Amino acid sequence: MISGEFAETAKSYFGWRVVGAAFVLAVFGWGIGFYGPSVFLRTLHDQHGWTIATISAAITAHFLFSALFVAYLPEAYAQWGFARVTQAGIVCTAIGAMLWGNATSTWQLFPIAVVSGAGSAATTSAAINAIVVPWFDRELPKALSRAYNGASVGGLIFTPLWAVAIGKFGFANAAVLMGVETMVVLLPVSVRYLRPSPAHPTALPRSSLTKTALLRDRGFLAISAAFTLGLFAQVGLFAHLVTRLAPVAGADSAALAVSLATVCAVLGRSLFRRLLDDDNRRQVAALNFLMQACGTALLTFADGPLALVCGCVLFGLGVGNVVSLAPLIIQKEFAAEDVSKAVALTVAINQAVFAFAPFVLGAVRDIATGYIWSFALVAAIQLASGGIILIRRP
Repeated sequence: MISGEFAETAKSYFGWRVVGAAFVLAVFGWGIGFYGPSVFLRTLHDQHGWTIATISAAITAHFLFSALFVAYLPEAYAQWGFARVTQAGIVCTAIGAMLWGNATSTWQLFPIAVVSGAGSAATTSAAINAIVVPWFDRELPKALSRAYNGASVGGLIFTPLWAVAIGKFGFANAAVLMGVETMVVLLPVSVRYLRPSPAHPTALPRSSLTKTALLRDRGFLAISAAFTLGLFAQVGLFAHLVTRLAPVAGADSAALAVSLATVCAVLGRSLFRRLLDDDNRRQVAALNFLMQACGTALLTFADGPLALVCGCVLFGLGVGNVVSLAPLIIQKEFAAEDVSKAVALTVAINQAVFAFAPFVLGAVRDIATGYIWSFALVAAIQLASGGIILIRRP
C-alpha cells in the first residue's frame, strides 16, 4: 500500500481521481452558478423587458445567499458528508438553472436566487477546496490548480454554450436541458469519487475553532481582506470589460479579449504554481496582485489594441490565482482540521462583498462618464490587496 507523500505522486492514487471529480464539478458549478447569471441578465432583459436594475438585484441576491450557505458548509460536511451535501448542491444548481429560465415575473427571481445560491455554495470554490485538501499535502498546489482549472474551462464552455442553446431552443428549454445535463453528469461522479479522505473514508475531522475566533485572528483577517478586495476588483472588472473594450476594438474582439483573459487564467495557475514553496505563498500572492494591477493600468489608460491585449493577458494570468492561492496560504498557516472552516468563511466573505462589485464600478463609471476612474479604482484595490496579504500573525 502506498502511503504518505509518495502516494500523492502515484498515478494510481485515488486522490487524483478526486481531483478529476472536483474539476468536473467546477466546470458545471462555475459554468452555471458564476458565469450563468451574466447570461441570465441579458436574456431576461431582452425576453421580458425587465429592468437591468431589477435583474441585477436578483443576481446580487444569488451571490449573497451563496455566501450565507458557504459559511455553514463545514458543519454540513461534518454532519452529512461530502457526497450528500454535494449531491444536494448539484440538484439545487440544476433546479435553479431551470427556474431562472422559466421565470415569468420579476418577484420570482428572488426566491429562485435562494435555490441557485445554495447550489453555487456547494459546487464552487469552498466546496472544491474542501473536497481536495484532505487528500494532499506536498502536492496540494498542483492538485488545487488542476481542480480549479475547471472554473476557467466552465467559463470557456458554458458561456458560448448558453448562447447557442438559447438561440436554438429558447431560454426556458435551454435551461431545462442544462439542468438535466448537470444532474446526469455530476450525480454519478459524486457517488463514485467524493470521499472525505484516504485515512477516513466515511468520517471528517471536526474543528473546534469558532468563526468568532477566526475573525479575531490577524493572519486570517489579512488573508480574507486581501482576497476579498482582490475578488471585488476582479469580478467588477470582468463585468465591465466588454463594455470598456467594445468602443476601441468592436464587440466581437472585446468578447475574444475576455476569452483570452480566461485562457490566461489556466496558464497563470501553472506558472505561479512553479514559484510556490512552503514559505513564500503570501509573497507569491502579492506578486500576483501587482501583476494584475499592471494589467488593469493598461486597460485603464491605453487606447491601442496591442496595449489593451497586454492588459488582458496580465490581468488574466492572475485571475485563477486569486481563487486558488487563499486556500494554499490557509493550509500552511492553520491546523488541518481548521482549514475547511477557515476557507469557507473566507469564501463567504468574498462573495458577500464581490456581489456588489459590478454595481459599484458601474455607478463610478456613470458619475465619471467614463471608465478611467472605475478601472483606476480597480488597480488601486489590487495594489492594496498586495500589501495587505503580507500582514502576518505576530
